[in-house]
Amino acid sequence: MNSEFPRIITQERKKRKLSQKQAAQDLGISQALLSHYEKGIRECGLDFVVKIANYYNVSCDILLGHWDGENTHEENTGSRVDIEAVGKMAEYLLSSCEKKGGQELEKEVMSCIMLSFYKLFRILDRLDSDGQENICRIPKAPAENLADSAIMNLCASIKIRRSESDTEIFSPNDYLRDLVRVSELKISEFNKAYL
Repeated sequence: MNSEFPRIITQERKKRKLSQKQAAQDLGISQALLSHYEKGIRECGLDFVVKIANYYNVSCDILLGHWDGENTHEENTGSRVDIEAVGKMAEYLLSSCEKKGGQELEKEVMSCIMLSFYKLFRILDRLDSDGQENICRIPKAPAENLADSAIMNLCASIKIRRSESDTEIFSPNDYLRDLVRVSELKISEFNKAYL
């Protein structure tokens, strides 16, 4: 098989907060066999790869660690799994900031997250042009640029605060690895297309 498969199937199970016992039962195999697959002790057949991909609602390519620009999370975009992942990642970021960086760092990170959502809302917003009630006070034209400026200001403040602290805030976990992998893929795609 490949070395990524055991790590990824374990990660997918943990993302969904499933016990090994429950996942094995749902997949129709013993818990011991699933444990062997997750530890890389045994290799499964292709039929099981398809079965577990369907179970976790991801592509076989993702389970096998193929993260190229043509098959990354396309099947899951907008899915409940992605929405839950965004929520869990935000929760992880905020709790890590609060524990190791204090409430001020947590507030700045929360503000950055909220402004990013606001910016996306304004990019997609039709309230200004469709004659519906306008809930936004800043006109549409400068709103995106002002949001960018505010986000950059917050990021600079967060960087300064981090440079003053000698403790590591984030320890790698599955959500952080996923965020980094998917984000860096997007950056690479942009770099190839536009630079």
